[in-house]
Amino acid sequence: MSAPYRSVPHGGMQVIDSYSFDTFEIGVLAVARHHLDALRCPETQAWHLAYSIAAERWGDNIGLPAAHLLARFLKYVVRCREDGFDHIDPLCEHSRDLVTEDEASLLSALHFMRRDDTPAAREAVEELTQGRLDPDVIRSGLTFANRFPAGASPAIRARCGVKLRVVG
Repeated sequence: MSAPYRSVPHGGMQVIDSYSFDTFEIGVLAVARHHLDALRCPETQAWHLAYSIAAERWGDNIGLPAAHLLARFLKYVVRCREDGFDHIDPLCEHSRDLVTEDEASLLSALHFMRRDDTPAAREAVEELTQGRLDPDVIRSGLTFANRFPAGASPAIRARCGVKLRVVG
């Protein structure tokens, strides 16, 4: 069995713009790469950068919960994969617009979950987990997707929140 987490060199990558990911999902990738580095090598404490980037990108009210829910999702994804998870070094300036096959699978699963496209999400999760429809992966992915669905911007949803009204 190979190492469960590994950064990849410049081979085997695609341009991220060749996919239909929205700007939120592309932003999630930058955060995910730091979380994946932290999972691979905990002593780097790269998760600090993941939370900082998320807070800078979306503000504390959105960024910090997004980073937290994403970390949980990634932990379960990587745990159920036998041959590791290829990701690009988040500090490599030349690779920021590129994506590995594993990263594309990750974003695809979130993309379809955020759009409540169950058949496509199921297929994407199965690809992401290499054939295992792991309940922890599904639960954590759906929790993330429910909190950050596609459509209205996360900032607008956060401002709207729960509304109380009198029913009489």
